[in-house]
Amino acid sequence: MKTNALDKTYLRAFLPLLLLAALPVAAHAAPVRPPNFLIFFCDNLGYGDIGPYGSKLHRTPNLDRLARESRKFTHFYTAANVCTPSRAGLMTGTYPRRINLHKNARKGAVLQPGEPLGLNPSEITIAETLKTVGYATMLIGKWHLGDQPTFLPTRQGFDRYWGIPYSDDMTPREGEKWPPLPLMRNETVIEAGVDRNELTQRETGEAIRFITENREKPFFLIISHAMPGSTRAPFSSAAFRGKSRNGPYGDSVEELDWSAGEVLGAVRRLGLDDHTLVIWTSDNSATRRDPEQGSNAPLSGYMNSPAEGGMRVPCLVRWPGKIPAGTVCEELGTMMDLLPTFAGLAGAKPPGPDVINGKDIWPLFSGASGARTPHEAFYYYHYDQLQAVRSGPWKLFLALDRPQGAPGAAPKSIPSPARLFNVVEDLGEKRDLAAAHPEIVTRLKGLAQVASQEIGDQDRLGTKERPAGWVFNPQYQTLPAK
Repeated sequence: MKTNALDKTYLRAFLPLLLLAALPVAAHAAPVRPPNFLIFFCDNLGYGDIGPYGSKLHRTPNLDRLARESRKFTHFYTAANVCTPSRAGLMTGTYPRRINLHKNARKGAVLQPGEPLGLNPSEITIAETLKTVGYATMLIGKWHLGDQPTFLPTRQGFDRYWGIPYSDDMTPREGEKWPPLPLMRNETVIEAGVDRNELTQRETGEAIRFITENREKPFFLIISHAMPGSTRAPFSSAAFRGKSRNGPYGDSVEELDWSAGEVLGAVRRLGLDDHTLVIWTSDNSATRRDPEQGSNAPLSGYMNSPAEGGMRVPCLVRWPGKIPAGTVCEELGTMMDLLPTFAGLAGAKPPGPDVINGKDIWPLFSGASGARTPHEAFYYYHYDQLQAVRSGPWKLFLALDRPQGAPGAAPKSIPSPARLFNVVEDLGEKRDLAAAHPEIVTRLKGLAQVASQEIGDQDRLGTKERPAGWVFNPQYQTLPAK
């Protein structure tokens, strides 16, 4: 890229910071309004990819500081092991299979450009819930819940949207009539073939701008980073490229750390610390690469797997004075819990338990004495198949006659037996205890049967299952490539 173009890109990212320097520091006052909610939501970042979760490879000083100021969750789960369904779980507080976003129209794993499928507008999202009590809402970055107009963030409760509508690797290729990767503002494509190297920088600038403009009222902001993303060589700006000890992947992780520092610095500068609940997490775990790039250590497995390393993600939760800093929560929480938890704190009415699967986990966030997970069971779906269930420390991989593999692949011909692990003591899922605890196997099988009946399982429709959104004659929204 030419120097003058790069300068303009950086100016876009840092202009909000320059504006902040001219603002007076807001006085600390007793809370008179509901809290702001700020979610950092990375794409395909592993459980062990940052310092607070054991990485010795990536330099993450800002996240190290955030962890010291936060409550760290060590058993926090995404709703699915790939992008579209995991994001559906966050937005709706519901298992993706229940709202039919567990696969795309081709029966593959995630939504692709121009699909007729998307998040049903009838679903009540976390943004729509907060808007009922006056929140300003914005989503920045990757969406991946449908690129047709009726599915866009601005139709799902977000006042503003800036970002890419699906994964960063979904670019023109042989055999696919995909357009150049679009960058959108609200419902308009503003660039076709966006420079992915600058996305983290520009996402950061957009976030600071939104926070600055909405500092006088409660806001809900998701920074849904496009990185580390799905490409084999993730992208980063010139300031970070080639600087880490882990190639392009490490460069992108270290730039994400920088982004968190810049945004949280803006929150502090504006005097919003005491009013802002911050969550830093990932949509699902790191994908398998050879050689390895992202790490899910010490957990077993990778993205696209029902193993712990496929669905357990890092989660740092910070709210000064309300959430105990420098503490660890070992109770089970899920991405689906954010909707009812935020609603409770904001004074909004969430959808009822017959509509969502998430629970209010504020007692876990706040470190209440004796607080325990409200989930009797957590379910691990692999596309449309229920493959495992966890209750307490125990996780049962179900006995399956035809366990599913990757999308489009033939099912495995070799049946898999039931296997039982204590995933509190055995993080790598190495010691099968099914033979030693038949009573636990029986109990978890019973819980799995409940999910199969209510949520669904393979060809079996669940009694509480709902349709995804669908449009006819979908059209790409793109501009001519520049």
